Amino acid sequence: MLTISTPGRICLFGEHQDYLGLPVIAAAISRRVEMTGEHRTDKQIIIHLPDIESELRMEVSENRMAYEQKRDYFRSGYNVLIDKGLTFSKGLECTVRGNIPINSGTSSSSALLVTWIHFLAKIADIPREFSAKELGEMAFQAEVVEFGEPGGMMDHLSTAIGKAVYLEFDPKTTAEALQPNLGTFVLADSCEPKDTIGVLKRAKFDRLALIDKIRLHLPTFSLHDFNSTEKESLKAILSEDDYTLLVGTLRNRDILREALQLFKTNQMTDEILGNLLTEHHSILRDVLQISTTKIEKMLAAATDAGALGGKINGSGGGGCMFVYAPNNPQKVVDAINHVGGKSYIIEIDKGTYFS
Repeated sequence: MLTISTPGRICLFGEHQDYLGLPVIAAAISRRVEMTGEHRTDKQIIIHLPDIESELRMEVSENRMAYEQKRDYFRSGYNVLIDKGLTFSKGLECTVRGNIPINSGTSSSSALLVTWIHFLAKIADIPREFSAKELGEMAFQAEVVEFGEPGGMMDHLSTAIGKAVYLEFDPKTTAEALQPNLGTFVLADSCEPKDTIGVLKRAKFDRLALIDKIRLHLPTFSLHDFNSTEKESLKAILSEDDYTLLVGTLRNRDILREALQLFKTNQMTDEILGNLLTEHHSILRDVLQISTTKIEKMLAAATDAGALGGKINGSGGGGCMFVYAPNNPQKVVDAINHVGGKSYIIEIDKGTYFS
């Protein structure tokens, strides 16, 4: 019997920045998805999904499987490993359970795919050992590339690698483990469905168009090295709304750089972390407009109960938020639940592993 366990994740800094090619700092959390299973004597693949009262059946194949539904992740994960040269001659049966909030910005689907790919790699005819980074990259291939979806690689790499990790995506993808000494967080689901399409219009597409507009006048412009102190030089070519988007994007970039330096030099304090998270959220709320009235109530209630700061998590327009609450987190949980959230005390956790 083989068991694979993979965490969800929160984005500490760099939310809505990875698809612009900018780095992020993410952290795996102590809410996880777990898959337990073994070989069968026939060719059947049976996946039990009791959390959603569902079951999936298919057969092992020497070749790539045809997709039968939108976002057919179990088949895409299988196909990615077939492309890697792995073979499967026996069927398998497994059960998937998890306690990561679903469709709420905590990477439940990415954690599931990392788990499935890790499981298949271990149970193949000739098992393969992949690094955590490789597992994350394959999960990205299976979830995003195979279906032509928008999105970056942050979710897949952070759930696979675990703990806190600094991720760069341009000019190539790199991952650097961080060792911050962090206390407890409180993750809270607003139970509001995410408005992903509405969020992406302003947060992604409007900013990509903004970059193209700037490059018409300043061909060498890059978010990586543009000095924030020179932003006013672009006022003359931008509308007020575009300028606000630019300033917010640059500030979020610089907040991450400040946090990274503090983590690396062991100078990050609980209070500074809380303040940086709150400032990051204020830009996500006021500039990218991805927060909601309910999430604002949840954050306010958490702060009043002693949380040191926090932010919306994931694409936004609903979904989850989190706060840093190293002192009396249960009081924070109670306060958030009182205004309609569904809260969990979490800690930074390790990445995908097998047992």
